[in-house]
Amino acid sequence: MLKFGTSLLVPSVQELAKKNTTEVPEQYLHPNQDPIVVSNTTLQVPVIDLSKLVCEDATELEKLDQACKEWGFFQLINHGVNPSLVENVKIGVQEFLNLSVDEKKKFWQTPDDIEGFGQLFVVSENQKLEWADLFFITTLPSYARNSRLFPNIPQPFRDNLETYSLELKKVCITIIKHMEKALKVEPNEMLELFDDITQSMRMTCYPPCPQPENVIGLNPHSDAAALTILLQANDVEGLQIRKDGQWVSVKPLTNAFVINVGDIFEILTNGVYRSIEHRATVNSKKERISIASFHRPQMSKVIGPTQSLVTLERPALFKTLTVEDYYKAFFSRKLQGKSCLDLMRVQNENSK
Repeated sequence: MLKFGTSLLVPSVQELAKKNTTEVPEQYLHPNQDPIVVSNTTLQVPVIDLSKLVCEDATELEKLDQACKEWGFFQLINHGVNPSLVENVKIGVQEFLNLSVDEKKKFWQTPDDIEGFGQLFVVSENQKLEWADLFFITTLPSYARNSRLFPNIPQPFRDNLETYSLELKKVCITIIKHMEKALKVEPNEMLELFDDITQSMRMTCYPPCPQPENVIGLNPHSDAAALTILLQANDVEGLQIRKDGQWVSVKPLTNAFVINVGDIFEILTNGVYRSIEHRATVNSKKERISIASFHRPQMSKVIGPTQSLVTLERPALFKTLTVEDYYKAFFSRKLQGKSCLDLMRVQNENSK
Protein backbone atom coordinates (compact mmCIF):
# COMPACT_ATOMS: atom_id res chain seq x y z
CA MET A 1 0.00 0.00 0.00
CA LEU A 2 1.44 3.33 -1.09
CA LYS A 3 1.62 5.95 1.66
CA PHE A 4 0.56 9.53 0.95
CA GLY A 5 3.17 10.98 3.26
CA THR A 6 3.41 11.95 6.90
CA SER A 7 2.01 14.62 9.20
CA LEU A 8 3.13 15.49 12.72
CA LEU A 9 0.82 14.14 15.43
CA VAL A 10 -1.25 16.82 17.21
CA PRO A 11 -3.77 16.93 20.10
CA SER A 12 -7.51 16.41 19.56
CA VAL A 13 -9.40 19.68 19.01
CA GLN A 14 -12.66 18.02 20.07
CA GLU A 15 -11.16 17.30 23.49
CA LEU A 16 -9.83 20.86 23.67
CA ALA A 17 -13.29 22.26 22.84
CA LYS A 18 -14.90 20.20 25.61
CA LYS A 19 -12.92 22.15 28.22
CA ASN A 20 -15.20 25.17 27.63
CA THR A 21 -12.27 27.53 27.75
CA THR A 22 -12.76 31.09 26.47
CA GLU A 23 -9.11 31.27 25.43
CA VAL A 24 -7.92 29.52 22.28
CA PRO A 25 -4.35 28.18 22.51
CA GLU A 26 -1.84 30.32 20.64
CA GLN A 27 -1.03 27.61 18.10
CA TYR A 28 -4.60 27.73 16.72
CA LEU A 29 -4.82 31.53 16.33
CA HIS A 30 -4.72 32.81 12.74
CA PRO A 31 -4.88 36.59 13.24
CA ASN A 32 -4.10 37.58 9.64
CA GLN A 33 -6.64 35.50 7.72
CA ASP A 34 -9.27 37.04 5.46
CA PRO A 35 -12.25 37.93 7.64
CA ILE A 36 -15.12 35.46 7.84
CA VAL A 37 -17.78 36.89 5.55
CA VAL A 38 -21.52 36.65 5.61
CA SER A 39 -22.75 34.84 2.52
CA ASN A 40 -23.17 37.03 -0.54
CA THR A 41 -26.77 36.27 -1.48
CA THR A 42 -26.30 37.40 -5.09
CA LEU A 43 -23.66 34.72 -5.70
CA GLN A 44 -24.80 31.10 -5.47
CA VAL A 45 -22.96 27.98 -6.57
CA PRO A 46 -24.58 26.51 -9.74
CA VAL A 47 -26.95 23.56 -9.35
CA ILE A 48 -26.66 20.63 -11.80
CA ASP A 49 -29.34 17.96 -12.21
CA LEU A 50 -27.66 14.60 -12.89
CA SER A 51 -30.92 13.00 -14.08
CA LYS A 52 -31.08 15.61 -16.87
CA LEU A 53 -27.45 15.00 -17.84
CA VAL A 54 -28.09 11.27 -18.08
CA CYS A 55 -31.06 12.02 -20.37
CA GLU A 56 -28.69 13.94 -22.70
CA ASP A 57 -30.20 17.33 -21.89
CA ALA A 58 -28.06 19.79 -23.92
CA THR A 59 -28.94 22.77 -21.70
CA GLU A 60 -27.84 20.90 -18.57
CA LEU A 61 -24.57 19.88 -20.27
CA GLU A 62 -23.91 23.53 -21.08
CA LYS A 63 -24.64 24.43 -17.43
CA LEU A 64 -22.12 21.79 -16.29
CA ASP A 65 -19.50 23.17 -18.68
CA GLN A 66 -20.01 26.74 -17.47
CA ALA A 67 -20.00 25.68 -13.80
CA CYS A 68 -16.63 23.94 -14.23
CA LYS A 69 -15.14 26.86 -16.17
CA GLU A 70 -16.42 29.75 -14.08
CA TRP A 71 -16.89 28.29 -10.61
CA GLY A 72 -15.03 24.98 -10.32
CA PHE A 73 -17.85 24.05 -7.92
CA PHE A 74 -21.48 22.96 -8.29
CA GLN A 75 -24.21 21.27 -6.27
CA LEU A 76 -25.50 18.01 -7.72
CA ILE A 77 -29.16 17.09 -7.30
CA ASN A 78 -31.02 13.95 -8.40
CA HIS A 79 -27.74 12.05 -8.17
CA GLY A 80 -29.40 8.66 -7.77
CA VAL A 81 -27.77 7.68 -4.47
CA ASN A 82 -30.41 6.24 -2.12
CA PRO A 83 -31.43 8.94 0.42
CA SER A 84 -31.66 6.40 3.26
CA LEU A 85 -28.07 5.27 2.56
CA VAL A 86 -26.94 8.92 2.64
CA GLU A 87 -28.74 9.44 5.97
CA ASN A 88 -27.18 6.30 7.45
CA VAL A 89 -23.72 7.49 6.37
CA LYS A 90 -24.31 10.90 7.99
CA ILE A 91 -25.35 9.23 11.26
CA GLY A 92 -22.44 6.77 11.10
CA VAL A 93 -19.89 9.54 10.54
CA GLN A 94 -21.26 11.62 13.42
CA GLU A 95 -21.12 8.64 15.79
CA PHE A 96 -17.66 7.64 14.60
CA LEU A 97 -16.21 11.14 15.01
CA ASN A 98 -17.69 11.26 18.52
CA LEU A 99 -16.15 8.01 19.75
CA SER A 100 -14.39 8.21 23.10
CA VAL A 101 -10.71 9.09 23.15
CA ASP A 102 -9.84 5.52 24.12
CA GLU A 103 -11.79 4.12 21.16
CA LYS A 104 -10.21 6.64 18.80
CA LYS A 105 -6.71 5.59 19.85
CA LYS A 106 -7.20 2.40 17.83
CA PHE A 107 -7.60 4.56 14.73
CA TRP A 108 -5.04 7.30 15.42
CA GLN A 109 -2.47 8.36 12.85
CA THR A 110 1.01 6.91 13.22
CA PRO A 111 4.23 8.88 12.66
CA ASP A 112 4.72 7.23 9.24
CA ASP A 113 1.13 7.27 7.93
CA ILE A 114 -1.44 10.08 7.55
CA GLU A 115 -4.44 7.73 7.44
CA GLY A 116 -6.48 7.71 10.65
CA PHE A 117 -7.59 10.33 13.18
CA GLY A 118 -5.53 13.52 13.46
CA GLN A 119 -4.68 16.44 11.17
CA LEU A 120 -3.01 16.67 7.77
CA PHE A 121 -0.28 18.93 6.40
CA VAL A 122 1.39 19.50 9.78
CA VAL A 123 5.06 19.78 8.75
CA SER A 124 6.50 21.86 11.58
CA GLU A 125 6.22 21.99 15.38
CA ASN A 126 5.66 25.78 15.24
CA GLN A 127 3.02 25.68 12.54
CA LYS A 128 -0.41 27.22 13.11
CA LEU A 129 -2.99 24.45 13.47
CA GLU A 130 -6.54 24.14 12.14
CA TRP A 131 -9.58 24.04 14.43
CA ALA A 132 -10.71 20.58 13.31
CA ASP A 133 -10.32 16.86 13.89
CA LEU A 134 -10.43 14.52 10.94
CA PHE A 135 -10.38 10.88 10.00
CA PHE A 136 -8.69 10.19 6.66
CA ILE A 137 -8.90 6.81 4.93
CA THR A 138 -8.56 5.16 1.52
CA THR A 139 -11.87 3.53 0.56
CA LEU A 140 -11.33 2.33 -3.05
CA PRO A 141 -10.04 0.16 -4.58
CA SER A 142 -10.63 -2.29 -1.75
CA TYR A 143 -7.13 -3.81 -2.05
CA ALA A 144 -5.61 -0.40 -1.26
CA ARG A 145 -7.40 -0.06 2.09
CA ASN A 146 -5.46 0.28 5.30
CA SER A 147 -5.70 -3.12 7.01
CA ARG A 148 -5.21 -1.46 10.42
CA LEU A 149 -8.19 0.84 9.96
CA PHE A 150 -10.98 -0.12 7.57
CA PRO A 151 -11.81 -3.60 8.96
CA ASN A 152 -12.07 -2.14 12.49
CA ILE A 153 -14.66 0.53 11.65
CA PRO A 154 -17.77 -0.37 13.70
CA GLN A 155 -20.83 -1.95 12.09
CA PRO A 156 -23.25 -1.04 10.57
CA PHE A 157 -21.23 2.04 9.59
CA ARG A 158 -18.57 -0.05 7.85
CA ASP A 159 -21.08 -1.73 5.52
CA ASN A 160 -22.81 1.57 4.78
CA LEU A 161 -19.45 3.15 4.00
CA GLU A 162 -18.67 0.27 1.64
CA THR A 163 -21.93 0.76 -0.29
CA TYR A 164 -21.64 4.56 -0.25
CA SER A 165 -18.09 4.51 -1.63
CA LEU A 166 -19.21 2.37 -4.60
CA GLU A 167 -22.21 4.63 -5.26
CA LEU A 168 -19.99 7.73 -5.29
CA LYS A 169 -17.61 6.01 -7.70
CA LYS A 170 -20.54 5.59 -10.13
CA VAL A 171 -21.51 9.24 -9.74
CA CYS A 172 -17.91 10.35 -10.32
CA ILE A 173 -17.51 8.28 -13.51
CA THR A 174 -20.86 9.56 -14.84
CA ILE A 175 -19.78 13.18 -14.27
CA ILE A 176 -16.41 12.64 -15.98
CA LYS A 177 -18.19 11.12 -19.02
CA HIS A 178 -20.34 14.23 -19.31
CA MET A 179 -17.35 16.51 -18.79
CA GLU A 180 -15.71 14.78 -21.78
CA LYS A 181 -18.83 15.50 -23.85
CA ALA A 182 -18.89 19.13 -22.75
CA LEU A 183 -15.20 19.56 -23.56
CA LYS A 184 -15.67 17.78 -26.94
CA VAL A 185 -12.64 15.55 -26.38
CA GLU A 186 -12.41 12.01 -27.76
CA PRO A 187 -14.63 9.52 -25.87
CA ASN A 188 -12.67 7.95 -22.98
CA GLU A 189 -9.66 10.19 -23.67
CA MET A 190 -9.70 11.27 -20.02
CA LEU A 191 -11.89 8.51 -18.61
CA GLU A 192 -9.33 5.80 -19.43
CA LEU A 193 -7.15 7.26 -16.67
CA PHE A 194 -9.87 6.32 -14.17
CA ASP A 195 -10.28 2.64 -15.08
CA ASP A 196 -9.37 1.62 -11.51
CA ILE A 197 -10.31 4.81 -9.72
CA THR A 198 -8.86 5.56 -6.30
CA GLN A 199 -11.09 7.12 -3.67
CA SER A 200 -10.19 8.44 -0.25
CA MET A 201 -12.43 10.08 2.34
CA ARG A 202 -11.85 12.83 4.83
CA MET A 203 -14.46 12.90 7.61
CA THR A 204 -14.08 16.18 9.50
CA CYS A 205 -15.49 17.56 12.72
CA TYR A 206 -15.19 21.32 13.22
CA PRO A 207 -15.99 21.79 16.94
CA PRO A 208 -17.54 25.05 18.21
CA CYS A 209 -14.92 27.66 19.06
CA PRO A 210 -15.13 30.65 21.46
CA GLN A 211 -13.16 32.82 18.98
CA PRO A 212 -14.34 31.63 15.53
CA GLU A 213 -13.06 34.77 13.80
CA ASN A 214 -9.49 34.04 14.96
CA VAL A 215 -9.23 30.38 13.92
CA ILE A 216 -9.65 28.46 10.66
CA GLY A 217 -11.26 25.04 10.21
CA LEU A 218 -9.45 24.34 6.96
CA ASN A 219 -6.85 26.61 5.38
CA PRO A 220 -7.57 28.06 1.91
CA HIS A 221 -6.51 25.47 -0.69
CA SER A 222 -7.47 23.65 -3.84
CA ASP A 223 -7.87 19.86 -3.80
CA ALA A 224 -5.17 17.64 -5.31
CA ALA A 225 -7.73 15.10 -6.58
CA ALA A 226 -9.53 15.07 -9.93
CA LEU A 227 -13.03 15.35 -8.47
CA THR A 228 -14.25 15.85 -4.89
CA ILE A 229 -17.78 14.91 -3.76
CA LEU A 230 -18.74 16.54 -0.45
CA LEU A 231 -21.59 15.51 1.81
CA GLN A 232 -22.54 17.83 4.65
CA ALA A 233 -23.59 15.72 7.66
CA ASN A 234 -25.45 18.48 9.53
CA ASP A 235 -26.97 21.87 8.74
CA VAL A 236 -24.15 24.08 9.99
CA GLU A 237 -22.61 26.20 7.21
CA GLY A 238 -18.85 26.60 6.94
CA LEU A 239 -17.63 25.89 3.40
CA GLN A 240 -16.55 29.02 1.54
CA ILE A 241 -15.12 29.33 -1.95
CA ARG A 242 -13.09 32.15 -3.47
CA LYS A 243 -15.06 33.73 -6.30
CA ASP A 244 -14.07 36.98 -8.02
CA GLY A 245 -11.81 37.93 -5.13
CA GLN A 246 -14.33 37.36 -2.34
CA TRP A 247 -15.35 34.46 -0.14
CA VAL A 248 -18.78 33.03 -0.97
CA SER A 249 -20.54 30.72 1.50
CA VAL A 250 -22.02 27.52 0.10
CA LYS A 251 -25.49 26.72 1.43
CA PRO A 252 -25.80 22.94 0.91
CA LEU A 253 -29.13 21.92 -0.58
CA THR A 254 -31.03 19.05 1.04
CA ASN A 255 -30.11 15.72 -0.58
CA ALA A 256 -27.44 17.35 -2.77
CA PHE A 257 -23.70 16.76 -3.07
CA VAL A 258 -21.26 19.66 -3.41
CA ILE A 259 -18.80 18.75 -6.16
CA ASN A 260 -15.57 20.48 -7.06
CA VAL A 261 -12.90 20.24 -9.70
CA GLY A 262 -9.47 19.33 -8.30
CA ASP A 263 -5.93 20.13 -9.45
CA ILE A 264 -5.63 16.91 -11.48
CA PHE A 265 -8.65 17.90 -13.57
CA GLU A 266 -7.25 21.39 -14.11
CA ILE A 267 -4.08 19.73 -15.43
CA LEU A 268 -6.03 17.24 -17.62
CA THR A 269 -8.23 19.98 -19.11
CA ASN A 270 -5.21 22.23 -19.71
CA GLY A 271 -6.70 24.87 -17.44
CA VAL A 272 -10.15 24.96 -19.10
CA TYR A 273 -11.77 23.60 -15.91
CA ARG A 274 -10.36 25.17 -12.77
CA SER A 275 -9.69 23.95 -9.27
CA ILE A 276 -10.84 26.73 -6.96
CA GLU A 277 -9.55 27.78 -3.58
CA HIS A 278 -11.90 27.01 -0.72
CA ARG A 279 -11.74 27.00 3.07
CA ALA A 280 -13.78 25.96 6.10
CA THR A 281 -14.79 28.40 8.82
CA VAL A 282 -16.05 27.42 12.28
CA ASN A 283 -19.03 28.33 14.44
CA SER A 284 -19.13 29.65 18.01
CA LYS A 285 -22.08 27.48 19.07
CA LYS A 286 -22.36 24.37 16.87
CA GLU A 287 -20.05 21.74 15.49
CA ARG A 288 -19.99 21.15 11.73
CA ILE A 289 -19.40 17.71 10.21
CA SER A 290 -18.58 16.98 6.59
CA ILE A 291 -17.49 13.98 4.50
CA ALA A 292 -15.29 14.77 1.49
CA SER A 293 -14.62 11.96 -1.00
CA PHE A 294 -11.61 12.51 -3.28
CA HIS A 295 -11.32 10.68 -6.62
CA ARG A 296 -8.14 10.34 -8.64
CA PRO A 297 -6.35 7.99 -11.07
CA GLN A 298 -3.97 5.33 -9.75
CA MET A 299 -0.61 6.64 -8.49
CA SER A 300 1.28 5.11 -11.44
CA LYS A 301 -0.83 6.92 -14.07
CA VAL A 302 0.73 9.78 -16.00
CA ILE A 303 -1.18 13.07 -16.01
CA GLY A 304 -0.73 16.06 -18.27
CA PRO A 305 -2.86 18.23 -20.56
CA THR A 306 -5.18 16.05 -22.70
CA GLN A 307 -4.00 16.06 -26.33
CA SER A 308 -7.36 17.27 -27.72
CA LEU A 309 -7.12 20.35 -25.50
CA VAL A 310 -3.58 21.34 -26.53
CA THR A 311 -3.57 23.63 -29.58
CA LEU A 312 -1.37 26.31 -31.13
CA GLU A 313 -3.65 28.92 -29.55
CA ARG A 314 -3.60 27.11 -26.20
CA PRO A 315 -0.28 25.27 -25.75
CA ALA A 316 0.28 22.94 -22.79
CA LEU A 317 0.06 24.96 -19.58
CA PHE A 318 1.23 22.15 -17.27
CA LYS A 319 4.04 19.64 -17.10
CA THR A 320 3.40 15.93 -17.53
CA LEU A 321 4.11 13.82 -14.42
CA THR A 322 2.83 10.83 -12.49
CA VAL A 323 -0.04 11.11 -10.02
CA GLU A 324 2.35 9.83 -7.35
CA ASP A 325 4.79 12.67 -7.96
CA TYR A 326 1.99 15.22 -7.70
CA TYR A 327 0.70 13.77 -4.44
CA LYS A 328 4.19 13.58 -2.93
CA ALA A 329 4.61 17.30 -3.65
CA PHE A 330 1.10 18.10 -2.35
CA PHE A 331 1.40 16.26 0.97
CA SER A 332 4.96 17.41 1.72
CA ARG A 333 3.88 21.04 2.06
CA LYS A 334 1.62 23.16 4.20
CA LEU A 335 -1.88 23.58 2.76
CA GLN A 336 -1.61 26.91 1.02
CA GLY A 337 -3.81 28.11 -1.83
CA LYS A 338 -2.93 26.68 -5.24
CA SER A 339 0.80 26.79 -4.55
CA CYS A 340 1.37 23.13 -5.43
CA LEU A 341 -0.44 23.34 -8.77
CA ASP A 342 1.47 26.54 -9.58
CA LEU A 343 4.71 24.55 -9.34
CA MET A 344 3.50 22.36 -12.22
CA ARG A 345 2.93 25.24 -14.62
CA VAL A 346 5.13 25.19 -17.71
CA GLN A 347 6.12 28.86 -17.42
CA ASN A 348 7.77 28.07 -14.04
CA GLU A 349 10.23 25.88 -15.91
CA ASN A 350 10.80 28.46 -18.64
CA SER A 351 11.51 31.24 -16.16
CA LYS A 352 14.33 29.44 -14.34
